[in-house]
Amino acid sequence: LSHGSPVNYSGKVYAPVFYGVEEDTGRIDMDKVEAIAHEEKPKLIICGASAYARDWDYARFRAIADSVGALLLADIAHPAGLIAAKLLNDPMPHCHIVTSTTHKTLRGPRGGIILMGQDFENPWGRTTKKGTPIKMSSILDSGVFPGMQGGPLEHVIAAKAVAFGEALHPGYKEYCEQVVKNAQAMAAAFVSRGYNIISGGTDNHLMLIDLRSKGVTGKVAEHVLEAADITVNKNMIPFDPQPPMTTSGMRVGTAAVTTRGFREADCIKVVEWIDRVLSQPDDADLQASVRIEVNGHMHNFPLYE
Repeated sequence: LSHGSPVNYSGKVYAPVFYGVEEDTGRIDMDKVEAIAHEEKPKLIICGASAYARDWDYARFRAIADSVGALLLADIAHPAGLIAAKLLNDPMPHCHIVTSTTHKTLRGPRGGIILMGQDFENPWGRTTKKGTPIKMSSILDSGVFPGMQGGPLEHVIAAKAVAFGEALHPGYKEYCEQVVKNAQAMAAAFVSRGYNIISGGTDNHLMLIDLRSKGVTGKVAEHVLEAADITVNKNMIPFDPQPPMTTSGMRVGTAAVTTRGFREADCIKVVEWIDRVLSQPDDADLQASVRIEVNGHMHNFPLYE
């Protein structure tokens, strides 16, 4: 939404031009990104997504941005924790600006961060009243306050510090490694049951699943799985023939269940439950039966001990 969707503020204020994934591979074609950039001459290129299961080539994006005189911004809201654990490519050496939430794979409070690898003079020639060029960091700071926000939320800042401290602990990398193992085990299990995983698999914590081969929509899947106490979200797939409120796909992730202690075998069990429910989406008794199994299994993974 925040990358220029017409229903979002970003799509109303700016003039976005989009690149996408290939229909046959579900992956970004960097040659096409480069061609679009040279044709459109954007001032800013954004890399990052909420339902892309593959790693990002930040170095290639930076080369493209430099070739057209654009700034490069990476939105790493979803994979930030895996990047911090050095399991995915690091955008910091390549991107002018990096943004992220703190409440997804970083497992912190709801909030955000804006990062810069190094400061630089703003490219628009903005100066102070004395004629001194304004640094980009100052423009970002003033854009946040007073531009968009008011008083600081000290309790959220403190919680972010705790989350960042946890991410420095060796156990956090072990957690992130298990997140990826669990996601890849789930993706393989879905494929073995005839589901189409967009891009064929995953490099991170999530997967986008095309449900058309199963004859159910994302909206139906979300609803019936919720009845079985399994949380997924309906999600548009590339070139989706369904409207956004219906969708042909669903998105599944492993960050939360891994925090609860799930390993690969547990995640494969989740796929089995999902497949049973979606194979008979009108069977309320089956949903109730699976819900009992799900909650029985979760007793082995308490939230608090």
